Amino acid sequence: MPCSPEILKNVSLFALLDDDEAAILAAQVEERRFAPRQRIYKMGDAGERAYVMVSGRVQVTTVDGDQQEVLVDEPGPGDFFGFASMMDETPHQTAALALEDTVCVEVDRNDILALLQQKPHSGIDMLSVLGRQFHASQQLVRLRAAKNPNDVIEEEATWGDHIADEVARFGGSWRFIITFGVVLVVYTVVNVVMGKSAWDPYPFILLNLFLSMLAAIQAPVIMMSQNRQDQKDRLRGELDFDVNRRSEAEIQGLSRKLHLLDEKVDDLTDLLREMRQSR
Repeated sequence: MPCSPEILKNVSLFALLDDDEAAILAAQVEERRFAPRQRIYKMGDAGERAYVMVSGRVQVTTVDGDQQEVLVDEPGPGDFFGFASMMDETPHQTAALALEDTVCVEVDRNDILALLQQKPHSGIDMLSVLGRQFHASQQLVRLRAAKNPNDVIEEEATWGDHIADEVARFGGSWRFIITFGVVLVVYTVVNVVMGKSAWDPYPFILLNLFLSMLAAIQAPVIMMSQNRQDQKDRLRGELDFDVNRRSEAEIQGLSRKLHLLDEKVDDLTDLLREMRQSR
């Protein structure tokens, strides 16, 4: 059915059109109605048409590399979806599903072409709105992407933090234990052999001083490294919580779909039973 020009004036993509241009476009486009759970289009369908929300509720989703359904947008009244594929004449990269009784304006490439022939400069305004939507989608995906806690910590690490990590890594290795043991044995043997001419005779007071100074410096440096490790563990826990929360949402979504499938099967069973009885 034809669309009212006033509906198009409430759409951000066509908000800058004057009355004559809105009337031309309204004569070209069509108003479509969708029932609850009705598929408007699915991924891979030919992107011949795009849609503008008038009323109702629509969910636009896609599938990521892990084969998980990702919510891309929930357009409200006046918002549009599917325009990128329609303008580029490529298959839809998303799927659109009406969640309730929904009214949309269906627009195809020829409708836009007729408008551009009358008002060429209106194309710049529409491209600007499409660009904002594209950036919003990019930001949504960027925020959704999981972060590597090691990369996050390394970006914030200072020169002193790297030194603390290296000291803790060397101090907790067999290389340090063996090297330190060899130095102690050589130091004590040399001083014992030299007797009274030794620079640090028994009970090796100077050696005890060096060991105390080493322990006093090494302990806080190792604690600094341990604090950084605690930060990594805490960040890993937060990221794991985000992943678990998304997994829970996916499981709940699958449960809802299975429940709907079960209801559809029951409806089909009732319909078949009624057809048998009518015979």
